[in-house]
Amino acid sequence: MMKEQNIKYLMLFAFALLFTSCGKDYLDVEPKGTTLEENFYQNADDALSGLIAVYDQVGGVSGGYINKFTATLAASDDHFAGGGNATDVNNLQVWSNYTLDPATGPQDDLWARGFSGIFRANVLISKLPDIDMDEDLKTRYMAEVKFLRAYFYFDLVRFFENIPLFENPLSADEIYSVTQANPADVYNLIVQDLSDAIAGLPNTVPAATEGGRATAGAARALLGKVYLQQLNYTKAAEQFEMVNGTPGAVSQYGYSLLANYADLWDFENKQNAECIFSINHTGKANWGDWGCIACSEGNWLNTMSGPRNYNRLNSSAPDYFSGWSFFVITPQLESAMNGDPRYSATIANIQALEDAGLVTYEKGYMNTGFFIQKFLPLQSDVNVGGVDFGNFDQNLYDIRLADTYLMEAEALVMSGSNQSRAQALLDAVRSRVGLPSVAVSMDAIKFERRMELAGEGQRWFDLVRWGDAPAALAFKGFVAGKHEVLPIPLLELENTKLEQNIEYGGTK
Repeated sequence: MMKEQNIKYLMLFAFALLFTSCGKDYLDVEPKGTTLEENFYQNADDALSGLIAVYDQVGGVSGGYINKFTATLAASDDHFAGGGNATDVNNLQVWSNYTLDPATGPQDDLWARGFSGIFRANVLISKLPDIDMDEDLKTRYMAEVKFLRAYFYFDLVRFFENIPLFENPLSADEIYSVTQANPADVYNLIVQDLSDAIAGLPNTVPAATEGGRATAGAARALLGKVYLQQLNYTKAAEQFEMVNGTPGAVSQYGYSLLANYADLWDFENKQNAECIFSINHTGKANWGDWGCIACSEGNWLNTMSGPRNYNRLNSSAPDYFSGWSFFVITPQLESAMNGDPRYSATIANIQALEDAGLVTYEKGYMNTGFFIQKFLPLQSDVNVGGVDFGNFDQNLYDIRLADTYLMEAEALVMSGSNQSRAQALLDAVRSRVGLPSVAVSMDAIKFERRMELAGEGQRWFDLVRWGDAPAALAFKGFVAGKHEVLPIPLLELENTKLEQNIEYGGTK
């Protein structure tokens, strides 16, 4: 993968295309080093390699073990950063306790990955029209890369608010004159890209060979999320309704809720009927090592989430793989979930196992005894090869159907329209786990999203969108009017026209 750390260096390197795919199960591409951009993009194979390079930036972690999922878990009220001590992966710790500043935090990694994806996407978008290849295939590739550009921009504008907007590759002499765009302009491009993508993407893809690639349903779901973020509830509901179809039935895109909630977390149950867009991982093609953590194809969340030095004393205890005790579950979430049917698939009470004499484990930093069951691998899940601890192949849901059901219900309640459909959507999610109907309301939807999606990286974004972050995160040090956004990385401000966010002492 590309290791550029900021915009200036990303653009100076232009597009150093590496033929790797971060968890792309649907392709087997051997690493072949780098190819100069001007000599590339001659045929359909080159276009596919360029597309893989864009997808490459969706998954994986940086060398500092940071991606969207690890960072937002640490930042939410449902988890502490955890780990071995108060400075273990310090850039996660400072977001977890809200002491981050422009010099320290997850912002460098999140910014670099997002803009690396955008730069790669812009190069491919500029080259595709002139490539001699099948026109239908070209249309699909253009739709996929526009979906991905929108995906990256959506994360960046949510994290930083004030970001540059690039629609085309930049020349070296343009690097230092870049300025930040009005966030409304960023959202306009995102909406346009996703609208274009919907028209060119297939409704479904063969899971065994292309699972993880963008579909029209994924683009509509992401567009619905964009509208919801903008509080445009009517348009959000329209997109989600096309994704969701009749609550509890199979949608036009083939999506349906799995009958058994726990099956969502089966390592082998990839690209299932509830999956709309996922981050794919594999343990079969690892080129990473301890000198290049970001080169691994595996899911690092599995290792990071596990209890430290876990030792099974009795065969009746789960045979968990020992991890690093990050993202331990807060007592607040455990208490809220107590009695919920999803508890056992969500929370592993390792302390209770030790108290019963079945296991021992090392108490990590901020230990609560509660760990994310959804991502705890068993010894039998270990793959051979690659980095010792980074080779688990569990996929991560970025968008799944229960998520879009609840987002549509939110949009309907907030717009005051079709409350009977909102009720049916909420009921479908609860019925799947054997819970009775409750009257639909924003409070009910907020609670259901917390229970349904715990540990999946959605909570922090939800709290900020709802305006609930100051109250929910006060115990961790969250400051209203400041911590809703991240600081612009300091390296981005050197010799450029970019300005620091006003929340962190800047002028933007």
